[in-house]
Amino acid sequence: MVEISEALAGRSYAFGSFELVPDRQLLLRNGVPVRLGGRALDILTVLVEHAGEVVGKRDLIARVWPDTFVEEGNLKVNMNALRRALDAGDGNLTCIATVVGRGYRFVLPVTVSTPPEAGDVPPLRRDNNLPTATTRIIGRSDAIEAVKRDLAEVRLVSIVGAGGIGKTTLALAIANQVVGERRDGVWLVDLAALTDPDLVPNAIAAAIGLAVHSANMLAALCDALRGKSMLILVDSCEHVIEGVATCVDRLLAETAEVTILATSREPLRVRGERVRRLPGLAVPADASSISAREALVYPAIELFVDRASEARPDFELRDVEAPMIATLCRQLDGLALAIELAATRVDGLGVAGLLDQISDRFRLLENRRGGPERHRTLLATIDWSYDLLGQAERLIMLRLAVFAAGFDLEAAVTVVGDNRVPRSAVVQGLADLVSKSLLSAEIADDGMHYRLLDSMRAYAMEKLSGSGELNEMRRRHIGHCIAWLAEAKYDAERLPRNMWLARYSGRIDDVRSALAWAFTDQAAASLAVRLTVAAIPFGKQVSLIEECRTAVETALQDRFAPHRSERDDLILNLALGATLLHSRGPLAEVKASLTRALRLADDLADTDLQLECLRGLSEYELWTGDSRAAIAVANSIRSLEVKGEKAAAGDADAQTGSALSWLGALGAARHRLEGIVHRPVLGDPRGESDRFQFDQRLTATGALATVMWLQGYADQAVETAKRQLRDAEASHYAVSLCCALLHGSLIIAMYVRDYAAAARHLERGLAHASTHGLSIWRNMGFCAGGRLTLYTGQPFDLASYREALAEIRKGGFRMRYPNYLTNYGEALARAGDVAGGLAAIDEAIALCRENGQVVGIPEILRIKGNVIRFEEPSRVEGAAECYREAIQLARRDHALGWELRSAISLVKLARQLGGDNDAEAMLETAYGRFTEGFGTGDLRRARALIETRRGN
Repeated sequence: MVEISEALAGRSYAFGSFELVPDRQLLLRNGVPVRLGGRALDILTVLVEHAGEVVGKRDLIARVWPDTFVEEGNLKVNMNALRRALDAGDGNLTCIATVVGRGYRFVLPVTVSTPPEAGDVPPLRRDNNLPTATTRIIGRSDAIEAVKRDLAEVRLVSIVGAGGIGKTTLALAIANQVVGERRDGVWLVDLAALTDPDLVPNAIAAAIGLAVHSANMLAALCDALRGKSMLILVDSCEHVIEGVATCVDRLLAETAEVTILATSREPLRVRGERVRRLPGLAVPADASSISAREALVYPAIELFVDRASEARPDFELRDVEAPMIATLCRQLDGLALAIELAATRVDGLGVAGLLDQISDRFRLLENRRGGPERHRTLLATIDWSYDLLGQAERLIMLRLAVFAAGFDLEAAVTVVGDNRVPRSAVVQGLADLVSKSLLSAEIADDGMHYRLLDSMRAYAMEKLSGSGELNEMRRRHIGHCIAWLAEAKYDAERLPRNMWLARYSGRIDDVRSALAWAFTDQAAASLAVRLTVAAIPFGKQVSLIEECRTAVETALQDRFAPHRSERDDLILNLALGATLLHSRGPLAEVKASLTRALRLADDLADTDLQLECLRGLSEYELWTGDSRAAIAVANSIRSLEVKGEKAAAGDADAQTGSALSWLGALGAARHRLEGIVHRPVLGDPRGESDRFQFDQRLTATGALATVMWLQGYADQAVETAKRQLRDAEASHYAVSLCCALLHGSLIIAMYVRDYAAAARHLERGLAHASTHGLSIWRNMGFCAGGRLTLYTGQPFDLASYREALAEIRKGGFRMRYPNYLTNYGEALARAGDVAGGLAAIDEAIALCRENGQVVGIPEILRIKGNVIRFEEPSRVEGAAECYREAIQLARRDHALGWELRSAISLVKLARQLGGDNDAEAMLETAYGRFTEGFGTGDLRRARALIETRRGN
């Protein structure tokens, strides 16, 4: 305790909300004792004694440490603790100012008075040496309670986790909460500066205030603590782990009421140890549309905001910044230290700037004040761990950096192992790195999986780049990826879908990383082509349509031509055509790629791939609206012999059935479609099928639902659409789900006038298309939703609709384009441009007739009749002609759904004009042919009209 001047002895000193009583080593805030280290209290006493004066650093050190040589850093650490305690008490009030180059000055007015009587304040026992807890603990309440329960049940608890994850913060929070529960106190032993494991007993003795001097310090410490009841917090054990383990094991054996709480990057492995591994702070899995209020539920984001507010007092989390901060926290693996370091840079960079530059995290996240030296930068934190590794562990850690995702033991052995690092060393090295919290491990269904945290991987990659081994490790990694992609392709045919995804979907980043490097290194050009071809089936399984398309286009560049075989060219062109079709629409490039692939398949006499090429070309023609050309290509499939046998009819029936339905041949279409939908599900032995193409059964199911509704089987249509959606969801393929939502469930829901369900399917479909970058599907969904907007009377965004319509036309998609154009025409008419609307509708009818896609003409004519009535009542006869022609065409094609709709419109118009028995008869005749669907919208309307007439 610092010596108080005689003039000031026996006094108390008041400033702000505080009162200092030096004689009693007591600091009060609003009458409540404040726990503060003894040295910090001594510093405060000296400054208060000379309030308003500058006290030099050397003078302070001489007063506070009169008989001990200490570095200036000790003064800074204690000064920081003192300032935190004082500033926390009075908000933003600054009590101590730094006078640069000279020292410190206590700046608040000080009132000197007689100290309170002993009975006026709570007693403050010197039963701990914990620093003042001024930092709010975020997101660790469950962990705190769990460790406290552990401490009540066992005598050694180790909090284990990666550097910077918050172990010390958590341990100090727990220790502060249990102060007063142990008769002989709670004591912090910070081992950070200790370099000799044999001095661990000395450090513990010094921390708890034991003046023990012995040649056998461990034995003396055990003797001194025998009979004591205390909690000892041993912090930062990893670098002297053996010394800590020996000391703790002995203490637990020779004392009865001493409890140890340790923090380390690996367990102590002492008898009776209970290990609590500390994970990163929780972050949202999907940050794309999170709001500020939703984001603050996650501790990682709450911590970021809390620390950013300290750095910039006016900082507030806004909705626009919430997704960016969520992404940043996820990239930092929820590491508390990394998040805190990042938050301190918000003031200079802003949230967007910080996120843009976070990849250069080691340069950005620096200069953190306070705390152990090793925690001042993220780089220093990882350096601290790396420097403690053995040579083999270092080599393994660096080589593991080529894995961008999780990996198992065999993968690590394949890539990392060699003569320098045999299998046994890899096995032991993984265990050691997990133990030291540099590598995460979790048990999966197929065994143990490992992963380097992103920050650790970035650090290791930088060192690997400087080691001269990077290229060799990359090549090994690519070879490993090619091998497991072949395994994944095989497993896709035999494993349940959810099991396959659990096993392989987490490896996407490995494929991305391997491709990115292979394409930039000319020496790896051959590997790049092999990897691209191997990744195509995997890309389809995990819906990486755009990424696969980009990779395929790159592999098809001239510079890779010497490294491609004829078969490679075939597969790459086939994949390019399919991915372009499903992401951009039926562009001319699609047909060129598929035609080139078919020619190569013919040259190689590969009937499996000939079949795939013809499927793709048939689908292309169908999308362009040329149903006859689609049927012609499909017929070519029937002439193929696959493995000595004629191609199965189902290989052509999906596109043929759809094409026939557009041509108005509903009965023939249904026959073809039901043949594929209801045939038994058999495993497809052709391992290279379904390369970014629709599942034939899903395609047929959606088309069948539409045919059923058109024929008057509304209930069956609804159930069939539901089946398609279920199957598409189970497929986990983005394009199939878009098709089921936007070309299946949405359309059928609107046909039966279930507008609530239609809205749900539309919203989900648009979101799904946007998520997967399927622009053609997003535009198609938006235009299909235009009909729902018209049905429900919502505002119609003509400008946005016009843009989407232009994109669809530009993409060559004509199959449903007349329907979308009709929606636009009606919207124009409702907006007052009746002439423009009718022109658009007439163009839609002409397009249908030009391509022979006549099945939709009755509905377009009905809508035209409605639009004619918008113009002037005198033209009602023109509207009636449209309705009658629609009924006639619907009857020709046996499209009972369209016939009923047009009959309803005709009856409504006729009744406005005084009635028409022929129109009434048409409605009753159409209604009478229905056998189901009586709860759907059109049938309810028809029944109401019929009953109204009969009631009259």
